[in-house]
Order: sequence, then structure tokens, then C-alpha cells
Amino acid sequence: MTKKKKSILSDQRFVVLLVIIALSAVFSFMSKEFRQYTTILSMLDFSYYDLLMAIGVTFPLITGGVDLSIGTGMVCYALIGGTLIRNNNVPVLAAMLICIVLGILIGTLNGVLIGIMNLPPFLATLCTCMITRGAGSLCSATPWPTLNQPGGWFHSIFKLTIGQGRSASRYPIGFLWMILLVILMEFVLNHTKFGRYTIAIGSNKEAAALSGINVKFYHVMVYVVCGLFTGLAAIAYAAVTPTVQPGTGAGLEMDAIGGVFVGGVAASGGYGSVVGTLVGIFVIMLLKTGLPYVGLQANWQQIITGLVLIVAVLIDILKEKKSAK
Repeated sequence: MTKKKKSILSDQRFVVLLVIIALSAVFSFMSKEFRQYTTILSMLDFSYYDLLMAIGVTFPLITGGVDLSIGTGMVCYALIGGTLIRNNNVPVLAAMLICIVLGILIGTLNGVLIGIMNLPPFLATLCTCMITRGAGSLCSATPWPTLNQPGGWFHSIFKLTIGQGRSASRYPIGFLWMILLVILMEFVLNHTKFGRYTIAIGSNKEAAALSGINVKFYHVMVYVVCGLFTGLAAIAYAAVTPTVQPGTGAGLEMDAIGGVFVGGVAASGGYGSVVGTLVGIFVIMLLKTGLPYVGLQANWQQIITGLVLIVAVLIDILKEKKSAK
């Protein structure tokens, strides 16, 4: 018997890409303001930290876990870094490294609680979510250096400005770094031992352990990777937000986690794609950016985004049922 070829339409990433094109066309048709370069630039700016969180949380989600601390963690690390710059004259580069180290430490804590102490991922990361939110609240509202201040060079990592005043041109070079990170982590997921073991743990944890995989170690490591990317997201967040406000961050993880599911990560774990995460995040960003231009405010944005997530999960369930036949 000849093996049946898979239709390209069965690849959720391709379907989501079509959705991105369709949404862009609809919003562009309904609002000329949406078509402006400044709107696209703004959407890209605010997609960086969501995408970085999403890349990191892709790995715990593939194992069947979750990390609810990424939103409050990102804001907490940015607050601590900004406070050190302002109150202790810490160099910006050192503050950026501190954000990454803090992310790795909280990620390690999550990994130990879940992978070694066997706490449910929801409960363990809810606890660290509360810890990071409280720790961030201890800091005052923190402005990192602006582009024109000493140390403000870190803004140029994501947005290169050439010229001055009205003649200045801004280029979203951060998008290039995001693409490179997506390619790197897609390679890690599909072509390294760490990636293969991550998928194996999500597919069947007991079978993975019986096959000789050190399940506890790799379970910890997926949360370390998630923490690393949350630290990177903190840097991106500080770069695009004028002032990082204490006590915020709760709920920001939902956009990242939602984008991962829209991009095709299986709700039960065992399958996922970092490229899928990229296209999934852009669906979420298009909805957040485009809906206000067609007259739908925050409440409707949340409702429509929630409905999109329900559809994405239902598609995943139907695919699982079809493959089980």
C-alpha cells in the first residue's frame, strides 16, 4: 500500500499563517490607520517580550506542564534591574545579566518543585507567580535609561533609529533577532537530545523513564529554559515600556501561553513547534492591535481571543481523535 501524503492544510502552522494573512487584510481594509508603518512598528515592539516568553514556555507545555509565573516574573526582573540602575548606579549591561540570572533561578526553582518534588505544575508556578509579583511590588516604578540617556543603547537592540527629529527612521531589527532565536530553538527542539527527551516526556513520562531517560533532570531543564527566556523577555519589556510599574504582570502570561496553543502545541503535551509558537503569537498580537482599530475595545478583545483559543484547542482534540483511529 502506498503511504498517504499529508495535506499541507493538516499542518496547523500553515493554517495559522493563512489566518494571519486574512486578519491583516481585514484590518487593513477596515482601517487605514492600521496600515501605517508606525502601527506595524508598535505591534512588533510589543510582540518581542510576548514571543520570548512564549518560546520559553513552549518547552514546559510540550512536557504537559505549564508556567504561570512568566508574566509576573518578567515584570519583577525588569523592576529589579531598573532599581539597581537607578539607585545603585549598576551598569545597564550588568542589570540585563541580572534579569537573565533571576529568570534562570526562578526557572530552576519551578523545575525542582515540579520535576523533583512532584508538585503539580499549576500549583508550583502559581506559588512562584505570587512570589515574583510580591517581590516586584517591593520596587518602586522604575524607568530604565531612555535612548538619549547614558546606557540607553540597549533600546537599539530591538529598534534601530537613524537620524534625528522628524527625519528619524526607525527599523525593527528586534524582529531579526526573534527569527534567529526561533530558528535556534526549533533546531534544539527537533535535533538535540534535550529536545527529543522533552517531547518524549510529554508523550509518555513513564515510558520515557523506562527507556533510560533521566526524566527528573530534563523536567527541571525545561523550566530552566523557560526562566532564561523570561529573563530575556524582561529586557525586551524594559526596552519598549517607558516605566515598569510594580505589582503588574499578572495576566501577561496568558498571551504567551495562548499563542503557543494557537501555534499547535498539543494541549496534553508531547508535540509542539517553536515556529508554530511564532505564528501563534502573531495571531494574538494582530487581534490585540487590530481590534481597537475596528472599534472593538478591551472587553471584546479578550472575548474574541478566548474564542480563538477554544477553537485552537478543539482543533488539537479533533486531530488527536483522528490520529487515534
